[in-house]
Amino acid sequence: MKRFSAVLLAALTAFTLACGYSSKATTPAVAGTMPSIVALAPDSTNSGEPAFILTVNGSNFSTNATINWNGTAQTTTHVSANQLTATIAASDIETPASVPVTVTNPGTAGTGAYGSGGTLAETSSAMNFTVN
Repeated sequence: MKRFSAVLLAALTAFTLACGYSSKATTPAVAGTMPSIVALAPDSTNSGEPAFILTVNGSNFSTNATINWNGTAQTTTHVSANQLTATIAASDIETPASVPVTVTNPGTAGTGAYGSGGTLAETSSAMNFTVN
């Protein structure tokens, strides 16, 4: 019985290798489109003020781009490839600070064989918003 099992295992191994079975190579994701911020409107406010709408002007904003306020993604409205808006809560401007604002274009999933390809998420350089 042991001999039969060994022969069967050897035959299955040889058959698997003869069929060319191997893991398929995947294509890695490529760099996505890099967004760029040109201006914030407004670019400052006073601490303790109510919530406000922040407009980010720039370029290369994808339709599902996100404004990041101090590293936290905000609910974002895509106006155009050059403009996004987000409501900044009053709790985010309670104390004076210099707050970094960035924009992230999310990555896209690969559509090739085995999910290969796609693009990586890209985040713009920060522009500082001043809370006086």
